[in-house]
Amino acid sequence: MRRFRKDARGQASIEFILTVVFLVLFILGMIEVVMMVYTYSVLADSAKEGVRYAVVHGSGNSSGSGPGCGDSTGANVKTVVTNYAQYSFHSTSAMTVNVSYPDSACTAPSRVRVTVSYPYQPFFGLGWPTVTVRAAAEGRIAY
Repeated sequence: MRRFRKDARGQASIEFILTVVFLVLFILGMIEVVMMVYTYSVLADSAKEGVRYAVVHGSGNSSGSGPGCGDSTGANVKTVVTNYAQYSFHSTSAMTVNVSYPDSACTAPSRVRVTVSYPYQPFFGLGWPTVTVRAAAEGRIAY
């Protein structure tokens, strides 16, 4: 029995090390998930801000945005989206903003859709892959 006790001395240390490694990886994974949800939240809010701008700046506005209103590409909407996203920790240079008008008009009650995508780089790295996070918003032009 004495020989068995000598062999079991380091068991608690090994179990502790394995537990700590698992806990650290779990905590880092949870932080990555929180950062990815934050990224999605920023993109969704940016898309909503772009839709709000496009809804308010329809054909009834002097600086209209949309097809037939002076800004057919939606450049003003894209600028609003990227300016809003700049207040976060994200690089807007990697962000892709698409503005579309499904009804091909900037008059009420036509629709506007803003889609934002961003290649999420993991905060800690650790060999985790880059994931493209996408968010979209849609609304009807008010006037």
